[in-house]
Amino acid sequence: MHHPDQTRPDLSALIARLDLKAKVRLLTGSTMYGLHAEADIGLAEVHLSDGPTGVRGLTFTSGPPVALLPNATLLASAWSDEVLHETGRLLAEEARAQDVHVVLGPTINLHRSLLGGRVFEAFSEDPYLSGRLATAYVRGLQERGVGACLKHVVANESETDRHSVDSVVDDATLREVYLLPFEMAVADAHPWSVMAAYNRVNGVSATEHDGLLNGVVKGEWGYDGLVVSDWFATRSTAASANGGLDLVMPGPVGPWGDALVAAVSAGEVEERVVDDHLHRVLLLAERVGALGAPRQVTAGLPRPDGDLRREQLTRLAAQGMTLVRNERATLPLERGTTVALIGRHAVDTVCMGGGSAQVTPPHQVSVADGLTALLGSAVRVVDGVEVRTRAVAARAGSVRDPETGDGGVHVVLLGADGAVIEERHERAATSMIGVDDDLPAPVAEARFRAVVPHGGPLQLGALGVGSWRFTVAGAEVGRIELRLSTDDAGEAILRPPSGTVLAEVPDGALVEAVVDLRAASGLGRPGRMAGAGLFGLVAGPAPRDPAVVLAEAAAAARDADVAVVVVGLTEEQETESVDKSTLALPGDQDTMVRTVAAAARRTIVVVNAATPVLMPWVDEVDAVLVAGLPGQEAGHAVAAVLLGDREPAGRLVTTWPVADGAAPAWSVTPVDGRLVYAEGAFLGHRGHAAGRAPAPAFWFGHGLGYGTWDYTDARLVAGAERPGAAVTVTNTGLRRSREVVQVYLRPADPGQPVRLAGWQAVTLAPGESRDVEVPTDLRMWRRWDVATATWALLPAAGELLLARGLGDVRAALPLSDD
Repeated sequence: MHHPDQTRPDLSALIARLDLKAKVRLLTGSTMYGLHAEADIGLAEVHLSDGPTGVRGLTFTSGPPVALLPNATLLASAWSDEVLHETGRLLAEEARAQDVHVVLGPTINLHRSLLGGRVFEAFSEDPYLSGRLATAYVRGLQERGVGACLKHVVANESETDRHSVDSVVDDATLREVYLLPFEMAVADAHPWSVMAAYNRVNGVSATEHDGLLNGVVKGEWGYDGLVVSDWFATRSTAASANGGLDLVMPGPVGPWGDALVAAVSAGEVEERVVDDHLHRVLLLAERVGALGAPRQVTAGLPRPDGDLRREQLTRLAAQGMTLVRNERATLPLERGTTVALIGRHAVDTVCMGGGSAQVTPPHQVSVADGLTALLGSAVRVVDGVEVRTRAVAARAGSVRDPETGDGGVHVVLLGADGAVIEERHERAATSMIGVDDDLPAPVAEARFRAVVPHGGPLQLGALGVGSWRFTVAGAEVGRIELRLSTDDAGEAILRPPSGTVLAEVPDGALVEAVVDLRAASGLGRPGRMAGAGLFGLVAGPAPRDPAVVLAEAAAAARDADVAVVVVGLTEEQETESVDKSTLALPGDQDTMVRTVAAAARRTIVVVNAATPVLMPWVDEVDAVLVAGLPGQEAGHAVAAVLLGDREPAGRLVTTWPVADGAAPAWSVTPVDGRLVYAEGAFLGHRGHAAGRAPAPAFWFGHGLGYGTWDYTDARLVAGAERPGAAVTVTNTGLRRSREVVQVYLRPADPGQPVRLAGWQAVTLAPGESRDVEVPTDLRMWRRWDVATATWALLPAAGELLLARGLGDVRAALPLSDD
């Protein structure tokens, strides 16, 4: 945030006061999430935090409880600039409360292949929708003096071999599709930082891509902000410094430092290049209040578990939920209805994705808790089939620290000599070792100790690379060795291996899991990360016979007025560092839905997943609600929507295919290191509309809400350079409802795909009508002329489509290029 009442510092003069070594020092982080201070020029530390769905703070785990927002696809499904602006302002408050200066978001890579592990972090398959929502998010965040960071530049749409994959994208597709959301946000919101990706782009690492970083971002776009590397992404010294990267993260070590000083001395990098990088670092610091006069402390910020946050997060989650099927007006439910609520996702609702998007929330409300709070004894809850193949850390409520009595575990870290280095209470039953901490000696062994109040036949186990040993009441019950499955050092942090043993545990018994980290280097862990990673204690019920579970579900469904089956994915599929292999629901969830549908009078399926899943049973059920990953108030939001207290007015941000592979882009596996974007600009709905993939199960833009709509008097309206469209919409339903009028451009040239060119939302009472005008964005009328390397405008020929998603086109307006 600029300080108009103060004299802004002369950044060039400040830079001139530093010698080369001092300058270069400021171009690599000081810690995992911090930048160096320099008292001689009035520079304070700058703090960065991961933040797609919450501001985690300056540690990967063990930070204070913070608000957990709905995930990006759910927020985007509201198709609302206002929702994303409010999201940015909320995140800024969360950042200010933790002295965070820069939030590492939004993620505006596209949903190219639905197998992508981080699709849940990004807004949409559509570049225009993504760019417009990113603009609102950045504005909301930076209005309150907290920097945004657009990520990841560019063509970073999958996780397989993510540190080495070469994304091969033709120039026109790169410009018209994958760079467009970044271009829009830079032009319209002026973000203070952007992040260079792990991957290569057409053979060149993103962190040293002169053509993209210097040529396009800083050159053509005139971007004056900071370009930061993704964490551990920078692999070179001179090439990255000359290629446009400004800041290497994390620190304090990396490929710059003394090596960059030497490169300048050898004439490989000019000192003016270093000065430009530092100018951008200092400009960021000045903007966020870390250079010169410090920013004021903001008092009275909302608590993450306070009433204001609960209301906000419930409302934001509900607004994006999308009703994709609703036969016989099954939803909303009437109060007094008896409900059989079935499924593991009902009792253990997944509120966030895995990897760097994870935070420690104050609570996570399950669908069972939310619906029971509204309907009481009218709800019968039945656990469902297993949904995970990997073990998960014990929940804080299921184990207690033997030292403090609080929910969680007691962790003891020991050195090679057996001396205690540190003891911790961990609420989440997991502990990050060797990443967030600053310990006086390497950790050789870690002990996780917990009391299990309610015993029985349990799965005991662990997360994290090493040699593990388990005891119950002092008696050994098993050993396991856990290894990494890939050469990605991030796996130990983001997706640590897990394993379990079955044990009989008496009520109130002390359970201990001990991991020997000295064996880590022999267990597939890269040397740089030896002894570092996420570790945790697993303690949970032993698996049940699926046949018994299904019989219980069918019996409950027969006895109720309606069955609500909650299905979905978990952090095994929706996570950083790994891609999916299928869109099918894991485990026996499809069988569970069909079993319930055969027994129930009416069946509603709630999909607790951020990304599309296959629904082979869709014609056998009455309603399907896509609930996404709804954040900490998940259950309250789902319950409010099911009962009609809030409308699920969302529209799909991604096309849902009918089968694996039935999409324009599919494979995320590089061939000889290359991942070719062969579909070009025809990804998602663009490719389906062109016949390059089978008709989908549900189109991009689809969503029923709780209203019905008539479109009349559709017409073209004049624009500054290209026309827009207008239409009269009438709410013909029985409830107040929100409609999203979508306008698509279908160019006359068949080589150009149909594309979203504008939208406008309107909320109307039953019987109310309103004229809605939708201007089109001129950027959606462009094509990149490869021969001249410039933009050219498409002719005003073809047609504009007024639609409720491309599966429900209400009017086609011919264009004339006269």
